[in-house]
Amino acid sequence: MTNGIGTLNEGPLHQALKSLYLTGAGEEEVPVGSYVADVRAEDAVLYEIQTGGFAPLKRKLATLIESHQVVLVHPIAAVRYIVKLPEEEDGQASRRKSPKRSSVANIVEELVSIPHLLDHPNFEVEVVLIEEDEIRMFDPTRVRRRGGWRVVSRQMNHVLERRRISSHQDLYSLVQGPLPESFSTADLAEAMGQPRWLAQKLAYCLRESGAAELCGKSGNALLYRRV
Repeated sequence: MTNGIGTLNEGPLHQALKSLYLTGAGEEEVPVGSYVADVRAEDAVLYEIQTGGFAPLKRKLATLIESHQVVLVHPIAAVRYIVKLPEEEDGQASRRKSPKRSSVANIVEELVSIPHLLDHPNFEVEVVLIEEDEIRMFDPTRVRRRGGWRVVSRQMNHVLERRRISSHQDLYSLVQGPLPESFSTADLAEAMGQPRWLAQKLAYCLRESGAAELCGKSGNALLYRRV
């Protein structure tokens, strides 16, 4: 396959999400020009499943949306269980709940790669909040990272929620509280109920997608206003 991901390279999370969107008379691994789409639905909408970062898809998405309606599907683990495979053949795997919880707002971590696409009429992003098992295996060559444990796969247990971002203005749905007319990233973080580093990524997406513009400064902080 050219510029596509073959089924042999898919992990269980990718396969589970593909099955979620492969309904009725839909097709999987569909050639579209020089690319391969993960799913083409009955209504001809293309679904691209991406469990990792969006940067590698820039060119592919920009090409596909010129002639097709495209939905980019991305899972976010709202609930995660860490499963450690046994180090010995006769050992037992362990499973514990991770204290880390993510939300729909974490989608901006990946959207910073493609904010300019959010205002294209043929492009949408669907965030799938899930409960997942993160499978780890002990690797003595990685003793400095995670104590020598590396992630070998992700498995979806349940779908908790699906949220569609259909335009750049939908980014404001990630903000739960009120925003002043002119706002800084500190104001945005407070309104989101999220750390400032995540608010800075949202501010970047708002600005680059055309949903917000710079309107001044307050001390060293840039000020934005909604467009």
